[in-house]
Amino acid sequence: MIKLTRILFLRLIMPVAGVLFCIPSSFANPAYTATPDNYLARLRALEPGGNLLLMPGEYKDGLPVRHLCGTAQAPIVIRGPDSEPRAVFVARPGHNTVSILNSSYVTIRDLDLDGRNLPVDGVKCEGHADWAHHITLDGLRIWGHGNNQHIAGISTKCPAWGWVIRNNVIERAGTGLYLGNSDGRAPFIAGLIEHNLIVGTIGYNVQIKHQQPRPALPEMPPDGSATIVRHNVFSKASAGSRKMARPNMLVGHWPLTGPGANDRHLVYGNLFHQNLHESLFQGEGNIALYNNLLVNHSGDAVRIQPHNGSPGRISIFNNTVIAKKSGITILRRRHDPADRQVVTANIVFAQSPMRGAPPEGNLTGTLGEARDFLARPFAPLGEMNLMPAVKVRKHAADVPFFHAYPESGLDFDGDLHGASRLGAYALDKQRPNRLPELAIKPLAGKK
Repeated sequence: MIKLTRILFLRLIMPVAGVLFCIPSSFANPAYTATPDNYLARLRALEPGGNLLLMPGEYKDGLPVRHLCGTAQAPIVIRGPDSEPRAVFVARPGHNTVSILNSSYVTIRDLDLDGRNLPVDGVKCEGHADWAHHITLDGLRIWGHGNNQHIAGISTKCPAWGWVIRNNVIERAGTGLYLGNSDGRAPFIAGLIEHNLIVGTIGYNVQIKHQQPRPALPEMPPDGSATIVRHNVFSKASAGSRKMARPNMLVGHWPLTGPGANDRHLVYGNLFHQNLHESLFQGEGNIALYNNLLVNHSGDAVRIQPHNGSPGRISIFNNTVIAKKSGITILRRRHDPADRQVVTANIVFAQSPMRGAPPEGNLTGTLGEARDFLARPFAPLGEMNLMPAVKVRKHAADVPFFHAYPESGLDFDGDLHGASRLGAYALDKQRPNRLPELAIKPLAGKK
């Protein structure tokens, strides 16, 4: 009788503004160990604080995360081994492998997802869900989700906030991360995307969709929140579509009015590497883009331009940019004088270093001149070195507004920039802590 009451209490739901929310139980939940034969029963029994360890093996029936609600103090954790052999979830026709519905404070960690080239997503916050918040995806390895450009490694299709997407490797997907919906009615809010490696996608490495006015849901973050994208490696050196070419990363606008209109995308400390047919980064809305390395030997690097809306408050600083065509471009459909747009302290070498932004305050030059100012700008990854030469230092300056942004005082490696700065690396060190490569970027201080 006690066991039955406990389960029923967990499964209670209450209507709020027409949407169903979990009422998490206050009972402590034990740790479970599960195998491919019994994991589904163990999964359904999880309560706040519950920990499900999936043993090595091949899991063929997906991972349905349905109405699982942890708490901030006691999240639910579903994890595989953190070393070989791993727990491998294999795709099956007609079902997304990890399917999330009306769940919160759930961590999914150290699993392998093999898409087997089927037209299903690796992780999907389902479109018929009402919400999914405070979901952490950590240490997943996702491959084989490239049946077509619309198939995603990780996708959200309902209101989603407080997500952490960290330390994941996504290879050969149609799209790496697709966060939001094409109509703008599935907002992705206050997320943290960090230390991921996303390579070889047909379309975007990452797309965060534009947003219509937000639904009124309990626990949604306040206006003025930020989605942070930091310390990732995004590469489209191969496999990108020519017919439906997409940037490595695209961020859409926030709601034009009401809650969320003052939210921001903060994009820093990332390596954007190669795109055969498009730019490396495209965005609109409120964006701060800083301390990134952007290298594209085929086309453009940064394009701030209208997509579904218009550019808003823009800050682009302390980036090092190598591009065959355009370095940094800002195109406006309209310009609100209240929307401050600042482009400064960047190092940009390209056929057209700046378009729509004044070059003053930046070090710019032609693509060929990069060799005169950077150590080894055209070497392959693993050997490429974008540290500036001594002659760069005389162009450096300090701009007070830098300090308003998180980690803006740290360079690409996580070292202090110093009072004077220009480009993504601190000017007073001899070499990078680690040369850029196609691997998960380590935490600051680790090589």
